[in-house]
Amino acid sequence: MPLSARNQLRGKVKDVQIGNIMAHVVVEVGSNEIESVITRRSVEELNLKPGDEVTVVIKSTEVMIQK
Repeated sequence: MPLSARNQLRGKVKDVQIGNIMAHVVVEVGSNEIESVITRRSVEELNLKPGDEVTVVIKSTEVMIQK
């Protein structure tokens, strides 16, 4: 599926914690982890589970860095 977002990172699902409405997904991208909170329905429709190969798409107008 073509997408306009340029920040697309391939990774592997490390963990999925499902709540009543939302889910917390951790994806390993190289030696880094990216965390996302998505709906429970999305996790179920994608059948996301640890070990799955996925693409993380980041579309944001702000990226913050603190030191």
